[in-house]
Amino acid sequence: AILLAVVTALAGRIWCGFFCFQTVWTDIYAWIEDKLEGAPQKRRKLDKASWNVNKIRIKLTKHLLWLVIGFLTGISFVAWFVDAFQLWADLMSFTLGSTAIISIALFTVGTYVLAGFLREQTCFWLCPYARIQAVMIDNTTVVPTYDFHRGEPRGRVKKGVSEEERTTGDCVDCSQCIAVCPTGVDIRHGQQEGCIMCALCIDACDSVMKKLGRPTGLIRYESLDALNGKENRPLLKRPRVWVYSIIMTAALLGIGYGMSTLDALEIKVIHSRQPLFVLQSDGSIQNKYTLKILNKMTGDIPAKISISGIDGAILVDADLVTTARHGKVTPRTVFVRVPKKLLKQETTPIIFHVEGQLGEELLKAQRESIFIGPRY
Repeated sequence: AILLAVVTALAGRIWCGFFCFQTVWTDIYAWIEDKLEGAPQKRRKLDKASWNVNKIRIKLTKHLLWLVIGFLTGISFVAWFVDAFQLWADLMSFTLGSTAIISIALFTVGTYVLAGFLREQTCFWLCPYARIQAVMIDNTTVVPTYDFHRGEPRGRVKKGVSEEERTTGDCVDCSQCIAVCPTGVDIRHGQQEGCIMCALCIDACDSVMKKLGRPTGLIRYESLDALNGKENRPLLKRPRVWVYSIIMTAALLGIGYGMSTLDALEIKVIHSRQPLFVLQSDGSIQNKYTLKILNKMTGDIPAKISISGIDGAILVDADLVTTARHGKVTPRTVFVRVPKKLLKQETTPIIFHVEGQLGEELLKAQRESIFIGPRY
């Protein structure tokens, strides 16, 4: 998010115009539509034509390809949270869990609708970054800009009028910049939140200028300060660039530290609440816990559970080995007993340890919980 702020402050919404997932997927869907149905005029003609075998074939092929891309998008998303190879194996054997099925279905339908039908309207009406990025731009940011000094006053090209006799600016008011804009923005009115800086208006305007024999660049990438003849401040003298960069550096350092200290084996301890403790026939106090062991390695790990923190505490069936499945959370219910005479207070800290070995690597994890006894 901070990197996006830095890039926006420097070059505007180039993320939206060139790198955003919505933009990329929309371009892919539009490319498929263009290859199958042709240019916009041919598409309109096809839509008005009566239904026949050819029309059904083209439409069906297009929508099937759109759905396949949406389906692959859903698979890719779910694969971020589960083992990808196992996900495909479950998919091919029709044993996918309900959560995976619902997630894939939602992404398939969402991608199909957003990229196939809403397209850039998603950027204008649904995406919050359209509004957030607007406050990140200032007069020194390089963005697609209409040169009103050169373009105004607008006027149509008149036959028999030479360039020397012309009283209008270079803008011929052809509205091509509006026609090609995915969100319908008129760039001549200045910067607007609907502009995703895709530069289609620049290409359209340049093509018109070339036909008229006039210089290109009436609409171009330029900062407002440069357009008004002011000198752009150097990059290192812009306060918001420094602020964003410092925040981003701190965030990256924090992420790097967190990634470098991740444990391959994690454990969570849930103390049973019904009942909190049980008085055994030998006078000892027993607590019940559910341990959840997360194995982030690529292979199963035989894990051994132990406890510490309370003198005389006994872990029931401590010799049993739990197999922690790779890429999954493995639950294990355990019981801990402590002689009543050794308990000095109602709650006593206790630490659970999990140790396992995968190849030559020894893996350890621990988590603190509490042992609950009667009130004193």
